[in-house]
Parts: sequence; structure tokens; C-alpha cells
Amino acid sequence: MIRLLISALTLMLCTSLTMAQREDAANQNPEQNYLVDGNWAQVPGGAWDGSTSWITTNGKGQVVVLVRTPPYVRIFNRDGSFVKSWSSDFEIGSAHSITLDDEGNSWISDSARHVIHKFSTEGELLMTLGILDEAGDNASSDKFNQPNHVFIADNDDIYVSDGYVNSRVVHFSGDGSFKRIIGGEKGTGPGQFQAVHGVALDSRNRIIINDSENFRVQVWSPEGEYIESWPYPSRGGIEIMDDDTMYISDVNEGTVSIVKDGVLLDTAYALRAHGLGVESDGTIYTSGASRMTSYKLTRKK
Repeated sequence: MIRLLISALTLMLCTSLTMAQREDAANQNPEQNYLVDGNWAQVPGGAWDGSTSWITTNGKGQVVVLVRTPPYVRIFNRDGSFVKSWSSDFEIGSAHSITLDDEGNSWISDSARHVIHKFSTEGELLMTLGILDEAGDNASSDKFNQPNHVFIADNDDIYVSDGYVNSRVVHFSGDGSFKRIIGGEKGTGPGQFQAVHGVALDSRNRIIINDSENFRVQVWSPEGEYIESWPYPSRGGIEIMDDDTMYISDVNEGTVSIVKDGVLLDTAYALRAHGLGVESDGTIYTSGASRMTSYKLTRKK
């Protein structure tokens, strides 16, 4: 309860500040080991025209921002120069998160319409998981209820974080065939979830799941058995690097926890750190849910 009150107070204070003031506050945080740049992206028109819900990197020196107004996908170089944008003719109710697969396709979660869409690099709709505008329960194999994130494994298997209403991750093969449900029980006990908000696999194929309202991250075996939990705020994204260093963002606390083997290595700070992307050199990008913000965090020398 104390943590929630502090987070709410911090949010109230920060949202009353200008972008420059918020950026300066993050940079002046005595625990901050990163330089925060809120103006890194050279946005056409000079300012974001919608909520920058999510952000990711493509491994080719580019940063992809998902915005909740068309054009939904906007691409920048690392130096912030604008590359291009695209939207699909398909209406997205609430563009919540974006994940890129190895071929550059975009997997966008639409939490309002209960689906995950796979789009080509030019915005052509290639696949939809879930049934448009139909909600399912924790036992459903073909319906979600406000899904919020997706992870594509090296073997092209698909893991959907279905946790705003349900309490689970749903696992599919690369062609969209249902495989299994991971979790599915709401609660605070081991293996139970309160608002699943992100999923990723580490180098051992363990399934790492953001259990956001329980302020923790859960670790599950490749076979789908609960192993343990780590106490980190996680209402945001999760990125796992090749050496299994994990970056876990939290929109309410404005943090990115940097974790390895369950141990906290560092914490980066950026207001409303919802969407999360990380470069191989450790440069962090965050974007804010219900905010027109995008931050680039570079480790201080």
C-alpha cells in the first residue's frame, strides 16, 4: 500500500511538469546511472500526436515506436532521424505493444479488440490470433481478454501475455496452432497471477513472465512448471539479452530494473516507462502509456 501511494504521488508531481522538467528530474536523480533524452526522436511535425504506447529495436540500428493514433508504426534511426511510418487499413482499437520477429514482421497487441495481429513490414495483415471483438476466459484456446504483449521464440513459437483480465500466457506454434496455457489462476500465491503484463524466454527457454500487480516476475520451466519469483515491479515490458541480462520496465514506478540470475544490477529511471526496447550495447528506450513521451537512456561514462 505504501509503495502504491508513493508511486501515485510521484506520478501526480511529474505529470504537472513540462517534458524538459521531467527529463531534468530524471537526470538529477542521485541513483540515476543513465542520461535521459526525451527529444532524441526527430518526430515529423515536431511532436507526438498520440500516446506512444510501446517501443522496440530491430537489431539493425533502428527504433520502432508504436503510437495509438495512425500512423501506428513510426521508425527512427538510433540518432533520432526519421525513417518512415506505416498504418494498416485494418482498424486497431488500442495499439498496446509491438514485437518484431526475425523477418521484421510486426506483432501488435490490440487490447481493446482482444486480438494479436501480425503485419508485414509494409503493414499488410498476415495473421490474427484471437477472435475480433470477442473475449475469452482463462480456459479458452482461441480467445483472449485484453491481451497486452507477445513474444516470438527462436523456433517461431508465439507466447501471448493475456493478463489484463485473464491470468495467463498462451503458447502457440508459429502457424498459430494452440499448444498450451501457462498459468491461468488469479491470486498472489506461487504460480498465480495478478495482471500478466509481458513475457519472454531466456537462453535456457525458461518462460519469464511479468506478474505486475503482484510486483514480481515469475520464472517457469520450458515444460510450463512454476520455478520461482523475483520481487521487481513489472507493469511494462521485458527484454532479455543474449547473456540473460533482463530489463524489466514498470509504468507506475517509472523504472527499468536490470536483473541477472534474479539479482538486481541497476535501476534506470524514466517517467511512465511502459514500452521498452534495449540495444545490444545497453542503450534503453522507453515510451509512456497514455503519454506522448519517448525516452532514450544512455549509460553515463
